[in-house]
Amino acid sequence: MDANDHGTVNPSNKKRGSWRSSPLPWLLPLVAVLAFVFAYPIFQIVRLSFTDANLIETDFHYTIDSYVRLFTLPGFYQMLSTTGFFVFFSVVFQLMIGFFIALLIVQGEKFKLRGTVIVRTAVLVAWAVPGVIIGIIWNTMYNETDAGIFNYILSFLGVGPQPFLSDPLLSLLSVTIANIWRGTAFSMILIYAGLQTLPSDVIEAARIDGANAVQRLLRVIVPILSPILLINLIIISIDTFNTFDMVMALTGGGPGRSTEVISLSIYNSIFNKFNMGEGTATAVVLLIINVGMTMVYLKVLGREGR
Repeated sequence: MDANDHGTVNPSNKKRGSWRSSPLPWLLPLVAVLAFVFAYPIFQIVRLSFTDANLIETDFHYTIDSYVRLFTLPGFYQMLSTTGFFVFFSVVFQLMIGFFIALLIVQGEKFKLRGTVIVRTAVLVAWAVPGVIIGIIWNTMYNETDAGIFNYILSFLGVGPQPFLSDPLLSLLSVTIANIWRGTAFSMILIYAGLQTLPSDVIEAARIDGANAVQRLLRVIVPILSPILLINLIIISIDTFNTFDMVMALTGGGPGRSTEVISLSIYNSIFNKFNMGEGTATAVVLLIINVGMTMVYLKVLGREGR
């Protein structure tokens, strides 16, 4: 009698069936694409950062001079301080304004006020518009003649044309304000979604206990939303560190290097100075920053998933 008649399973068939039911064949193409699109470029960036390669000559040598030169140039620390100012104030005000707008929309929907959909749509427009277009729009608004929108408004107050894009401090402030306007929408979306999930019984209990609106906001709503706020903070920090297109279109890093953030410095080093080694070394610094913030993000997600 055949062994299969006694209910035994052919080992080869079992192995073939387990392979067919495994998700590995479906994941292999994805792994290959990720390796080609992400892993290989990152490997090349790290490798080239330890060379003196440039875009003019094909020969290069492995060296750490790119890092030595990067960390010893005075412009590197100016770039870090510029990026720090840009990121800090962008993130803080994106979070605050996004929270305020989301709170207003939720309250407006609660009282059935008209226009909440229009407000949501208007805020989301800033998120949908490409960064290059935003840079061009704000460049027009910051026009330093009387034809500029901001200077035209200031003329009614008796204030002369302001050098929004030619003064080093004002230009950095102008770029930061434009980025706040651009990134507020994302914070508003996350916080608005979080406000929709607030337990009404907890807020009602706080109201019965005598807590006023400010106390309910600071002692009930904010603590409940703290995981969402923290995740939002990390995401917009990563996004702001990588901002390039808007700054490029708005100021190009000028005047001088007063608005040259890390991502723009990478572009200038490689495509303007043709210095591949220094540009990739700067990219590695940005990569380390992004990986660090991503690890914090994953740790927060893991803690909230427990």
